[in-house]
Amino acid sequence: MSYHLFEVYGIELEYMLIDSNTFKVNPIVDKLLTKKHGALTSDVSNGKIEWSNELVAHVVEIKTNGPTSAIEDLDALFAENVSEMNQLLREFDSRLLPSAAHPLMHPQTETKLWEHEHSEIYTLYNRIFDCSGHGWSNVQSMHINLPFSGDEEFGKLHAAVRLLLPIIPGLAASSPLFEGKKTGFKDARMEVYKTNQKEIPEMTGKVIPEQVFTKKEYAEVIFEPIKKQIRKYDTDNILDKHFLNSRGAIARFDRNAIEIRVIDLQEAPKADLAIAILIIESLKLLVSEELISFEDQKQWHEEDLFDIFNAVVKDAENAQIENLAFLDVFDLQGKTLVKDIWFKLYERVKSNISVRHRESIEFLLNNGSLATRILKVLGDEPSEGRIKEVYLDLADCLEQNKFFKP
Repeated sequence: MSYHLFEVYGIELEYMLIDSNTFKVNPIVDKLLTKKHGALTSDVSNGKIEWSNELVAHVVEIKTNGPTSAIEDLDALFAENVSEMNQLLREFDSRLLPSAAHPLMHPQTETKLWEHEHSEIYTLYNRIFDCSGHGWSNVQSMHINLPFSGDEEFGKLHAAVRLLLPIIPGLAASSPLFEGKKTGFKDARMEVYKTNQKEIPEMTGKVIPEQVFTKKEYAEVIFEPIKKQIRKYDTDNILDKHFLNSRGAIARFDRNAIEIRVIDLQEAPKADLAIAILIIESLKLLVSEELISFEDQKQWHEEDLFDIFNAVVKDAENAQIENLAFLDVFDLQGKTLVKDIWFKLYERVKSNISVRHRESIEFLLNNGSLATRILKVLGDEPSEGRIKEVYLDLADCLEQNKFFKP
């Protein structure tokens, strides 16, 4: 079935399983799904939410069980499923840990791929790219799926998404640490994302998708080069072009949706959904052409947007934007911080948002990204013990569906 713009949504959240005693990642998603389902499976339907495996055996995904228009109370629904998962995991002395990266994991020695259904796909990926790196095995994100019907709607949505992508880490960055060290990037997940498929650069491109606004253009500019490069590796033809495309937003013509992938996972579904709602309302504003015409949106080259994106990946909400044409889109002048763009967008769209979610968005805008808040409490040279302490606080926030407040 084909849905129109903003008629329904799909939200996906990824969580890592950790050992409650050692704090290490625990590759037992198969045991969790078996415990829930009664037999080994890769997907469990749990009413309006579905649980499923991911590439690595310590990451589980929970997502809307099909497209939904009921986004208002989705955070509570996700929180219920988180609670149920944690209850099941107690038998295995394990629990869920939020944020976009485990702060102490050493992927080279701790990575274990999913070994069950569809494992041949993961094995092939591992053979091509070596998935025992942070960009593969130590990443958790939220994906937002937005529908379109036909080329006209696709073009409008793709143009708007491309324009918003570079500043999303300014809201969502939550991965400032790798292997117990500050990375220098508030969104280290997205920093490694840019190069984790360097063997076939056509798969990720410049993260920001190219200027393509029809299905035919998309196939020619994005899908064909990927298919051409993957042939020598995928001799059995088991990889799907939709999954191979790894840009920060990908067109899923198999289900007529664009999937946004540059959003780090937060400390609780309450925060994830606040970010999702602000992104969706901002995209509606761009699609409406109130800020900038569709024709002008299409003119933005991915290289220019990628430059902005790089600055935001490093400094999140405190990144300084110097591209005056980009600032002009949001009716801002002079060098401006990314958080000021989000404040401006929020002012324009807040009348469309419920009071409950407004309070959440205002907390995020006033207190900064989760990465900023984590760094604030860790201090200059945090010990491993202090890092564990802070991240276990995050695990408690997840369990209670509440914000991490330094």
